[in-house]
Amino acid sequence: MKKILFLFGTRPEAIKMAPLVKTFCLDFNFTVKVGVTAQHREMLDQVLDFFKIDVDYDLNIMKPNQSLHELTSGLILKITEDILNKEDFDYVFVQGDTTTVLAGALASFYKKIKVIHIEAGLRSHDIYSPFPEEMNRILTSKIAHIHFCPTQTAADNLDREDLKNNVFVVGNTVIDALLLGLDEIKNSSESNLINKYSNIDFNKKIILVTCHRRENFGKPFEEICDALLEISDSFKETIQIVYPVHLNPNIMKIAHEKLTRDNIKLISPLDYPDLIWMMNHSNLILTDSGGIQEEAPSLGKPVLVLREITERMEGVEAGTAILVGSNKEKIVAETSMLLLDDSYYSKISKAVNPYGDGTTSEKIKEIILANDCY
Repeated sequence: MKKILFLFGTRPEAIKMAPLVKTFCLDFNFTVKVGVTAQHREMLDQVLDFFKIDVDYDLNIMKPNQSLHELTSGLILKITEDILNKEDFDYVFVQGDTTTVLAGALASFYKKIKVIHIEAGLRSHDIYSPFPEEMNRILTSKIAHIHFCPTQTAADNLDREDLKNNVFVVGNTVIDALLLGLDEIKNSSESNLINKYSNIDFNKKIILVTCHRRENFGKPFEEICDALLEISDSFKETIQIVYPVHLNPNIMKIAHEKLTRDNIKLISPLDYPDLIWMMNHSNLILTDSGGIQEEAPSLGKPVLVLREITERMEGVEAGTAILVGSNKEKIVAETSMLLLDDSYYSKISKAVNPYGDGTTSEKIKEIILANDCY
């Protein structure tokens, strides 16, 4: 029996780890422990509650105004002292590219524990964008013993870095989580959500917007807002723009000052179940979120990516997403095309999602079982 630790700290990590935790917990070949660093305390807890994940170790690492230097060093120390020194693990699973991932991989390496990297191989090829995530995932790849890549493109990135062993293309667990989550909502809370968002007219075309990344702060975000205003005015009677506004003051202040139209609904940030429900009830999505770029195609929702560079070019290449950055003209033009041209909308909404079919967690487990020599 293998003892494994799933280690994560943010909401996106929790979402993508949840189906893996559930899958491995159901197999008697594994003893499963869950450790959280709580980089995102409240948002993390929402996901844990929704997916009913029990936590064995909670480091609760976050402090106000913490620097990256303080966070990284503190994580390495607490992961080692509070988790790895207390139990012997065969594998530590980390997911993605957060500071928790890098610190967890490095702490495990120092203990000579094998690291399994979920969602390995993503690259923007710019070490400062996204920052510090691009360097986090590069360094984690150098440490990891097994690499589970979401796409062949990700595997090819590792190959170019001379990482050729124990690399598997399995899809992305975010699709597993999405399908699990929608089933849970359908069975328990659909009517509650309809009532909760009764101020939104779902008889109109819903444009869901999420925008919060550091690279969009300042002038880029102002241009995105200007694009939303033009779209709002051009399609006043037929659309509603729904924007769950991030609490970061760099975003919140400008959004509430500029986006003052009756058909723009500024709402509080959405819990994970609310978000996937809202995605499912939208017509198209404008986002700078990596996870949504992966999820939306499984729901048949075209995505306009509000970033100049994305490490998820597979979606753009597959035709499920369009890279528009913060360019007002591009945002307005592509949104207008999707609203007015049914054939254009259909082509994008029916494109095949390159990130998987919801069976990634099972594939990962079977690979681990089949290769017990690792």
